[in-house]
Amino acid sequence: MPLATRTAARTLGVAVRAMVVLTLLLGVGYTAVVTGVAQLVAPAQAGGSLLTGPDGTVVGSALIGQSFTDVDGEPLARYFQPRPSAAGDGYDAGASSGSNLGPENPDLVAAIADRRAQVAALEGVEPSDVPPDAVTASASGLDPHVSPAYAALQVPRVAAARGMSEQDVADLVARHTGGRGLGFVGEPTVNVLRLNLALDDQEG
Repeated sequence: MPLATRTAARTLGVAVRAMVVLTLLLGVGYTAVVTGVAQLVAPAQAGGSLLTGPDGTVVGSALIGQSFTDVDGEPLARYFQPRPSAAGDGYDAGASSGSNLGPENPDLVAAIADRRAQVAALEGVEPSDVPPDAVTASASGLDPHVSPAYAALQVPRVAAARGMSEQDVADLVARHTGGRGLGFVGEPTVNVLRLNLALDDQEG
């Protein structure tokens, strides 16, 4: 066998063995160790941060936004509404995406104007009072949070629909408002699903 052929065969053999060893070590072993540690240290988060309703059934994840609408797609007055979603047909975890439209794109400008008018009508406020996150989708299309300002805007509607005092609903919002990461990263947020579950639990 020529020297060049033997060298190529040896190089190929080394490459294949290295690939197999590294796949087992990093692809299987590392993944198993990290998964095992995560299940021990933070089992809820490792399992997807799933949340359950009053009857114990899983209703969603604290990490993934979802809609709170009726069969016709209209917002349910009893629930806080999330920010818009551009993921698939909306809140599709299998199609996470933003709109990818620039800020001056006429389609995006029109969509924002339409959303602002809809939110203003739903909440009974002036369009200028509608906060930005109420009319813009997140980069993932699955953001489960809204700003405290958008949550506060929805308090009167939710309180009226549930026959609760606005102060009681506002207190729930305050209890479900998370601070900045590490105390200085990002902005305070309200997890919509957690808040709506807390509303159902308190009313029940």
